[in-house]
Amino acid sequence: MTFQRHIALILTLAASVACVPIVHAADDGAALNGWNAAAGPAVSEQLAPGAIRYFADGPAKQQAHPSYALVAEPKEATPVGAGGSSPTPLFGTIGGKQAVRVVITPGTSLYGTGEAAGPLLRNGRQIVAWNTDAYGYGDEAKSLYQTHPWVLAVRPDGTAFGVLADTTYRCTIDTAYTSPNEIQFIADGPAFGAIIIDKPTPQAVLTTLADLTGKMPMPPKWAIGYHQCRYSYFPDSRVREIAEGFRSRQIPCDIIWFDIDYMEAFRIFTFDRGHFPDPKKLNSDLHNKGFHTVWMIDPGMKSRDDRGPADRKAEDLAKEPAAAQEARAKEIANYKAIMDSGTKADVWVKRADGKVYEGEVWPGWCNFPDFTDPAVRAWWAGLYKDFVALGVDGVWNDMNEPAVFNVASKTMPEDNRHRGDPSMIGPSGKPQGDAAADKHARYHNVYGMQMIRGTREGIAAAVPDKRPFVLSRANYIGGQRYGATWTGDNSANWYHLETSIPMSLNVGLSGQPFIGPDIGGFAGNGDGKLFARWMGFGSLFPFSRGHTAKENINKEPWAFGPAVEATCKEALQRRYRLIPYLYTLFHEASVNGQPIARPLFFADPTDPALRSEDDAFLLGDAVLVKASVVPDGSRVSAMPKGAWRAFATSADKDLPNLLLKPGAILPTGPDMQYVDEKPLDPLTLIVNLDPAGKATGTLYEDAGNGYGYQKGEYLLTTYEAVQEGGTITVKVAKTEGQMARPKRACNVKVIFDNQSVLTGQGTDGQPISIKVPG
Repeated sequence: MTFQRHIALILTLAASVACVPIVHAADDGAALNGWNAAAGPAVSEQLAPGAIRYFADGPAKQQAHPSYALVAEPKEATPVGAGGSSPTPLFGTIGGKQAVRVVITPGTSLYGTGEAAGPLLRNGRQIVAWNTDAYGYGDEAKSLYQTHPWVLAVRPDGTAFGVLADTTYRCTIDTAYTSPNEIQFIADGPAFGAIIIDKPTPQAVLTTLADLTGKMPMPPKWAIGYHQCRYSYFPDSRVREIAEGFRSRQIPCDIIWFDIDYMEAFRIFTFDRGHFPDPKKLNSDLHNKGFHTVWMIDPGMKSRDDRGPADRKAEDLAKEPAAAQEARAKEIANYKAIMDSGTKADVWVKRADGKVYEGEVWPGWCNFPDFTDPAVRAWWAGLYKDFVALGVDGVWNDMNEPAVFNVASKTMPEDNRHRGDPSMIGPSGKPQGDAAADKHARYHNVYGMQMIRGTREGIAAAVPDKRPFVLSRANYIGGQRYGATWTGDNSANWYHLETSIPMSLNVGLSGQPFIGPDIGGFAGNGDGKLFARWMGFGSLFPFSRGHTAKENINKEPWAFGPAVEATCKEALQRRYRLIPYLYTLFHEASVNGQPIARPLFFADPTDPALRSEDDAFLLGDAVLVKASVVPDGSRVSAMPKGAWRAFATSADKDLPNLLLKPGAILPTGPDMQYVDEKPLDPLTLIVNLDPAGKATGTLYEDAGNGYGYQKGEYLLTTYEAVQEGGTITVKVAKTEGQMARPKRACNVKVIFDNQSVLTGQGTDGQPISIKVPG
């Protein structure tokens, strides 16, 4: 933790004397520049226990747009009167724009705001929620790739509330920047509702947020392995070389990624048959080695028959064998058929004058599907059937802010037209009808979200017996319902290494558990020390992927020499031993919406020393990852109280210490080269007894893919350990689900101070007793 962050925390907590929220009976915002209070009276309704939605007045509710954040408009929302202890938003305008203000108790710590550069603690910060292509962004970046108009507020006593500004328009999120005791949302567009969730703990706030905005579906188990990517791996011989590099060195890896160079001149749903003559066989061969594959699909679709930036010169094409020329021509013909079908179905975003919009992206001039229209999403979904039939396992939707080249805005005009979804129900309880048709300014921030919605639906229809995996660069709050995400085009430097922890944590605190950075940095080269350190803890993020840009040096785990390779191998072996625990956390997130990677203050929300700590993080509530994020390793992390004991240490200083919570049991597995390479046998339970001599932990298991778990085909085991006298007994305390317990060995390791360990062996499901030396 930096000195500046300590000072920020001290200032934040300086007035921590009142532990109850301030409830506004009157508007005290006259001093705010340009503030005009709404006439009111405000109206409110309960969406869920502890969750109240407010509007400036009755007409504002009737005229409000349908919510893209909520899973669905509640069929019955209970009106609530004034009063109570929860914060009450103030409605009005600031500088002519719609605004919501919420006053906070002095000493309240602010988090969330989605994808934002900088520290975990957001007090004194201001960002603009407007999905933006922000290559190589820095701390000063106001807008990144995603929009989460959401703030989590933790009071000095550890109770918490969250505020969701339910607007899709460009929105300034002010977390005690303009006024030190206020949260402010200032948005373009019409008046919007504000949802406040007030709960005893931050964890409870996030559970209710997930109840309202949706939970991450269970991913295929292979997707929580390590991902290897670059812009780009081609031709197919290079892909096979990468795959062999992992297996021959016994470095764990599950997924190889394909950026746009696999395409025929960047036309989506095509393959460059010169570089990838048989993608189906390539996928099959990689599957046989234990790999899965993820392939990029962008929204921009080449709209002209002219030669684009990536099209080969005629003289070069003439040199190719006849079979290659024929295959290439077939790809282009198939692509033209897709474009013709899109034009016939009228799927394209329109300009303000009603003509089809064209913008420049990788292939050259492009049309863009209007994903706000359900009929267009259905057309888009249908394009995945033949694509997935080639053995494609997952899809990466990139450039979907949407990014557009050679314009100052980096995106399409705000007066472009979308059709929207007339059937969506608004807060009025009625379908929006013709009001769905609106400008891009309204739909910009949900464009990527609706794209991945269609993508997920397409994959699910193409392979209904498998769980889809979709990754998206752009998204909106609630988008965890459709896909995973990452922190965008970061850079290979120590700032981005350091900020990758708080950025991932704040996205998790905004409802999206499946998150991580580009390990090693996308922009620029970096060096071996940076890469090793980043991989050391980056291997433990929920989404763990190494990636780099075109023309950069190679950044595979072995690319920096034997010493860095050894660090990366050990780091990834750690991840794979923890797969049983990580998969359990993914299941937990899919059930209650909790982040997988969590801030340290979750261990004790009342401890002010943990409020700004972001050099370390928790995995679930049991594992603490104590990283070193400055080159010399000189910074010391604050620690939660209690006997958190190390269960994984290394002489390699680039690897973080891993500690286990007192009272926890951690399920771990054997070394593997890829997820489920072998059965979970033996199961190893690592135990850290609490002061009362007890510990508990859970293990979730299912088939790893498909939907049998929704029918009860899973096994959720709760283990408990108890020390009575000189004996520690570990046994199954409770089970849930219809899956039979595998016949397997079970090893128990009980850890103590000074790294002393007691061990026992037995059969899973049967009590295992360990004698404690006198």
